[in-house]
Amino acid sequence: MRIGDAAAAAGTTPRALRFYEQRGLLPPPPRTANGQRWYGDRDLARVRVVRMLLSLGLTVEDVRRSADRLELLDGDVLPRYGGPGCDRSTGTVQARIAAIEAEIARLVELRDNLKAAIAPANP
Repeated sequence: MRIGDAAAAAGTTPRALRFYEQRGLLPPPPRTANGQRWYGDRDLARVRVVRMLLSLGLTVEDVRRSADRLELLDGDVLPRYGGPGCDRSTGTVQARIAAIEAEIARLVELRDNLKAAIAPANP
């Protein structure tokens, strides 16, 4: 299917598909005789997985580092930890969780400092 139809079927935009291709998240699709990109069901499943991973907080770079293993996924669902596709873990998810936890700690401290700065002085 052409890029507009593929984007609609995957719940995204043609611009996003081109972006995923440019960033190495999606392999370049074959082209028709007139040069248009042509996407199949496997491509759509991969786009759905990429979008799911991004929505879970992974960055484009995180997903790109694992892009060579996305083909191991069955359909458009994530495997259980340790299942197929997880046997060569790069620690990407654990690193992202640590980064999120560090950011949460930073924001909590920022909130507490702001509250203390605006708290009324004790008479």
